[in-house]
Amino acid sequence: MKQIAVVCNYKLNPSRVGGMDRFFVAYDRACKNNGFRIKWFFSDGKIIEFYQDLDVHIAGEENLPTFFLKYHQEHKFDIIITHFLELCTPIFKKLKGNGKPYIIAVDHNPRPIQGFPLKKRIKIKLKGRLYSRFIDRFIGVSEYTRHQILNDYGQGLSSKTDVVYNGIATDVYKKRTEENFGKFIVASHLRPSKGIQDLIHAVSILPEELKALLKVDVYGEGPMEKELKKMVADKNLDGQLNFKGSSPDLPNLFQNYSYMLQPTYMECFSLSILESLASNVPVITTPVGGNPEIIVDAQNGFIYEAGNVEQLSTIIRNILQKIRAITTSVNPVVEESYYLEKMVSEHAALLDF
Repeated sequence: MKQIAVVCNYKLNPSRVGGMDRFFVAYDRACKNNGFRIKWFFSDGKIIEFYQDLDVHIAGEENLPTFFLKYHQEHKFDIIITHFLELCTPIFKKLKGNGKPYIIAVDHNPRPIQGFPLKKRIKIKLKGRLYSRFIDRFIGVSEYTRHQILNDYGQGLSSKTDVVYNGIATDVYKKRTEENFGKFIVASHLRPSKGIQDLIHAVSILPEELKALLKVDVYGEGPMEKELKKMVADKNLDGQLNFKGSSPDLPNLFQNYSYMLQPTYMECFSLSILESLASNVPVITTPVGGNPEIIVDAQNGFIYEAGNVEQLSTIIRNILQKIRAITTSVNPVVEESYYLEKMVSEHAALLDF
């Protein structure tokens, strides 16, 4: 019976069970049903009831790759799968040297919108030369991600680099059936790259009569939370933007809104976008990362240039003035192409080597 280790630079959050959590549990079940033994290694957090059937190990304050390497040296896994870890680092050479496991590296990591500085690009390319040989398969979560892997680490990796799109449990999300005019949702980590500061500026330049029609609920936590709340207070937008923190009930909450706002600068393939569409809620976002692979302007959302506050404000203004709207159902694309069972099946197929 082959043994699998899944190593995730991911924090288990007791306050929310999200799309990746559902994938991990479903993938664990699929592996066991196919005769594998599987253990999970996470960077931080607490083991919650949702994970009760998984064999979970948490690094906590210890560096995750170092924590796992020590475990692997004793147990010698046959297959190692990484999620959210930096690719082509020395740790992969060390892992390969202990029992020669088959290593699959799944890349969820977004790149800066302007690309990396020259010095970092050279360093990344060198890492590709030195350490890519120790990774058997590279998996991008979008075509954008696959392209970035090859661009970063070398076109020579093309033959062992594939795409497995993210997927979600579509039946978990309650569908919007009413217009919910003027109500917008943000579901995002609160850090600069997510662009919430642009949204605040965009709302601040709306005419006062339109501000009165607008309500934006922001779900999420992060290092920028205090700064964003101060921006809202300074611009007298407390009536328009409300910070709700993390919520375990997001699958039931999306249905209460007319649009999701995602003013991001960096993305690979957003689970939040899939969650919103699954709830029949169109998405206003930027054409970064894999976003254009799922959002088609004026069909299931609106796209504007990242960082362009005026464009974002104009889209919101046009919606509030009923000049523009998405009136067709937007959930079919997720239910047909980006569902959890497909994601699990395609990841499980990687084990047949």
